[in-house]
Amino acid sequence: MSVTYMVSGFAVGLLVGLTGVGGGSLMTPLLTLLFGVSPTVAVGTDLAFASVTKVAGTFAHRYKGNVHWHIVRNLCIGALPAAVLTTLALKHFGGLGAEIGQLIRYSIAGSVMLTVIALIFRRRMQNWMNAHPSRQLHGAKQTAATIISGSILGTLVTISSIGAGAIGATILVLLYPRLSPAEIAGTDIAYAVPLTAIAALGHWWLGSIDWELLAMLLLGSVPGITIGSLVSRSIPEKVLRVLLASVLTTVAVKLVY
Repeated sequence: MSVTYMVSGFAVGLLVGLTGVGGGSLMTPLLTLLFGVSPTVAVGTDLAFASVTKVAGTFAHRYKGNVHWHIVRNLCIGALPAAVLTTLALKHFGGLGAEIGQLIRYSIAGSVMLTVIALIFRRRMQNWMNAHPSRQLHGAKQTAATIISGSILGTLVTISSIGAGAIGATILVLLYPRLSPAEIAGTDIAYAVPLTAIAALGHWWLGSIDWELLAMLLLGSVPGITIGSLVSRSIPEKVLRVLLASVLTTVAVKLVY
């Protein structure tokens, strides 16, 4: 089973390296559907997995100057308190109970479908926003919208472990359409590090992290992400996104039915 976990970590890492998204959207459903891991443990383990793997990405993007720290700060102002409050709510309502597990399962399915929408329509959204500058937010309104978006993402990520990647990046496209793809990716990864770390600590407190499973996934994911990043330019982005969207849609349907 340990080898299977490593292979799964490699496969998810490969897709993340190829497309830049899909870590939580793939890993959590994979653990739930394929290996029979309970939804709460799958979410907690994936959050710990994400908090470790995103650190390296943040350093790389920081080195290249792709991180806008004022945006990271505003997202965290909303996201981190939301993650703490959501953890307390899970504890209060029984974070490891069967009913909460079912709620998390549906939350995962909903988050996966939001990720699919983000994958398909992100570029169209960016083009539309750039074509309608009068609809773009600026100043205090932009800051407030960023903080509110952070709080929504903080809640979503803590419940389902999904949303910090594709959904977060899509929100950045809508709020900051002038950012380059590299800046969107770098800023999105940077804010996700403290968010997933706080959420992971909360799930550790709830007792919903499988540390042996986490270690196996990390051993497989590191070479997968590396290889995927190296060969990503040789495969058309549109093909990869359509493939990933198709896989995620199938996953969401299976989670519900």
